[in-house]
Amino acid sequence: MIDAFTIALVEVFLMIISLYKWIIIISALLSWVQPDPYNPIVQMLYRLTEPAYSLVRRFIPTVIGGLDLSPLILIFALQFLEIFVGTMIRG
Repeated sequence: MIDAFTIALVEVFLMIISLYKWIIIISALLSWVQPDPYNPIVQMLYRLTEPAYSLVRRFIPTVIGGLDLSPLILIFALQFLEIFVGTMIRG
């Protein structure tokens, strides 16, 4: 019973990671077109992604040639975490 509960929690955690990766991708794509900053969806995406971007920017210089690479770094880190946790629980 405990094993099933633990596996269920880890699976939910992995789904949250996957969802957050999509939020980062959508936010990065929207940053190319300069959407209306007063749009509630844009504000929500900004509030969800900006703390993670600022954390990455604090430790790694992410702007290269005017291009911010913090979304890409975050996606790589989340992908690593997803693979690592998934392998630990399944294998």
